[in-house]
Amino acid sequence: MAAVVAATALKGRGARNARVLRGILSGAAANKASHNRTRALQSHSSPECKEEPEPLSPELEYIPRKRGKNPMKAVGLAWYSLYTRTWLGYLFYRQQLRRARNRYPKGHSKAQPRLFNGVKVLPIPVLSDNYSYLIIDTQARLAVAVDPSDPRAVQASIEKEGVTLVAILCTHKHWDHSGGNRDLSRRHRDCRVYGSPQDGIPYLTHPLCHQDVVSVGRLQIRALATPGHTQGHLVYLLDGEPYKGPSCLFSGDLLFLSGCGRTFEGTAETMLSSLDTVLGLGDDTLLWPGHEYAEENLGFAGVVEPENLARERKMQWVQRQRMERKSTCPSTLGEERSYNPFLRTHCLALQEALGPGPDPTGDDGCSRAQLLEELRRLKDMHKSK
Repeated sequence: MAAVVAATALKGRGARNARVLRGILSGAAANKASHNRTRALQSHSSPECKEEPEPLSPELEYIPRKRGKNPMKAVGLAWYSLYTRTWLGYLFYRQQLRRARNRYPKGHSKAQPRLFNGVKVLPIPVLSDNYSYLIIDTQARLAVAVDPSDPRAVQASIEKEGVTLVAILCTHKHWDHSGGNRDLSRRHRDCRVYGSPQDGIPYLTHPLCHQDVVSVGRLQIRALATPGHTQGHLVYLLDGEPYKGPSCLFSGDLLFLSGCGRTFEGTAETMLSSLDTVLGLGDDTLLWPGHEYAEENLGFAGVVEPENLARERKMQWVQRQRMERKSTCPSTLGEERSYNPFLRTHCLALQEALGPGPDPTGDDGCSRAQLLEELRRLKDMHKSK
């Protein structure tokens, strides 16, 4: 229903489209805010009264989000501060870990590894929708773990593959990406923990800066600074040249299939610069994201670009994969350019439909940043099945 309504609203181009779409979504937000105020007054006058479900917008059908999703999906500043700066965040992560292990004893998705010439990339589904990864030099039997949030699942994969863990690459500090650092680094005494010194990553042993290279066997992995989601967020680029294959981008919470991360510790300009950093990589670069958000993200992309045929084809493929609980990664950066709205802020159709209009200073970067900010705002309000 949401996609149909928004698709109709976006038909054609121009300021009218922006007003229609904003009116639909802002109307829903206003209804929600009004209901929250009423509910607060009821709670004050009658402490025993039960909370009622929030009313649906008359124009837009909202599907309630299932529990067990990424705990950082919709948070306030106070909760974000507690999650990242106090021990309460770690305790919350441990609770999420226990629940996910009970709900998904074999992982939320079926992993689909890629084997190249002497290199293997193994996705490890963890928590409710996260991915950790093992990058393996199959000749030397050495492994690098990326964002090992569930140490038990990562250790099981290490033992199954019969490899030695020598390095952990952490994209950022959030517990759903860094929570396994302690257990794995203690278990594997020679294992080094890499990440940004600006991000407060737990058990960090080897700080990295932009363009630093980590070498493990024949693996050459370059760190790229991509702040925005967090101040010190890094992505990791596995060079494909040594094994005569495609390069691989492990993007953490910067970039997902048809999506991007929320800007918790930066501005839209910062996030745009970080996205442009990965846009400068080759089209055949494989994208290995930190979460399984493909179906939801493509649903939103269909709202803002309803006539994008590349998105429609990808959605059909993703839905077939998810019906069998198969992982949807990797995609390629070439694919992402064709349907990911957060990488398409240069496109005239999106600028005319959602953008604030030409920037008075004529600064294209500024207007693209405003469009990115608007896309992120709409995405945060979007609900999908």
